[in-house]
Amino acid sequence: MMEYSILLQAAEDYIRACYAELGKTEQEIHNRLADIRKEIDLTGTYEHTFEELEHGAKMAWRNSNRCIGRLFWDSMVVHDQRHLEHPDDICAALLDHIGKATNSGKVIPTLSVFKPAGPVSKGVRIWNHQLVRYAGYETESGIVGDPASVPFTDICRDMGWRGKRTHFDVLPLIIQSEGREPVLFPIPDHLVLEVPLTHPDYPAFGHLGLRWYAVPIISDMDMVIGGIRYAAAPFNGWYMATEIGARNFADVNRYNVLPQVAELMGLSTASETSLWRDRALVEMNIAVLHSYKQAGVSMVDHHTAAAQFQLFEQKEAKCGRPLTGNWNWLIPPVSPATTHIFHHSYDNTVVYPNFFKKEESTSFPGGF
Repeated sequence: MMEYSILLQAAEDYIRACYAELGKTEQEIHNRLADIRKEIDLTGTYEHTFEELEHGAKMAWRNSNRCIGRLFWDSMVVHDQRHLEHPDDICAALLDHIGKATNSGKVIPTLSVFKPAGPVSKGVRIWNHQLVRYAGYETESGIVGDPASVPFTDICRDMGWRGKRTHFDVLPLIIQSEGREPVLFPIPDHLVLEVPLTHPDYPAFGHLGLRWYAVPIISDMDMVIGGIRYAAAPFNGWYMATEIGARNFADVNRYNVLPQVAELMGLSTASETSLWRDRALVEMNIAVLHSYKQAGVSMVDHHTAAAQFQLFEQKEAKCGRPLTGNWNWLIPPVSPATTHIFHHSYDNTVVYPNFFKKEESTSFPGGF
């Protein structure tokens, strides 16, 4: 009975907030809540209309405390794929998401939502961290590829997948539906737009052979709307350059290429007082920004992103909505003190709808 009341309360809180933003009347809210109560009484859960789902997904992005790019929350395109159950059909929808979101480089913020688990359904689960991600292989001479992907790569290999064992092998999709055995699907090469990295001032940079994919499509987070937990709701915006240049390639537990960048720049790495890491880090990010611009692929630098976030703050204040944010995630990993975000504090209260890591969302009592 407690679960019933919690779900009903979560549904009511969401419907009232959503319908108010959509300009609906009090009578429409009353009628919808009456229908939801009946549905929960009969089935133990309820189903969102597409309008509720679409706006809830946008609200989830708007409420994402870790995201600096929330100014564009209302531009998200939402694909309702809740009717799909067969892994082949789910895979086709995911590949369609990759293609449409990539949009030949003019990236479109997109979310695809699949069937949630419920009292009589186990729903859809996507095992990948991102729909597009590079493999990582343990070898006697060290890791080839992305160290962060080694565990998932091992799972793919156990399921029969064989990569080329390069630093940039695109991993397959692993899809699970209704609790059945997971199924592996390779991603066709033509769907993955990749950007080779070069530098405008250091021709030797291109000899490093670095590249990255165009669109980050997060697929391992749960979207919780009105008490319903969507375990398969991959979504994307576009990259901020530092995500690639200051994290994926710079972190020592990832590709760790800063020593190579410093070497081609002619910097001595013998002493930290030379700040070789900082100088190499800046040039790494310049290379990323330059390369994506040359390739015609959407990307934002961290200074522009911070200015956009400031505009988002102002718009939220005008709408009378309290702003929440996680300072540790909002500050960029390069020159954070040059942005206004560094000098502000933010309320990290979690507001629903929202996105959660798997271990966070499973503790939510109203999310089936």
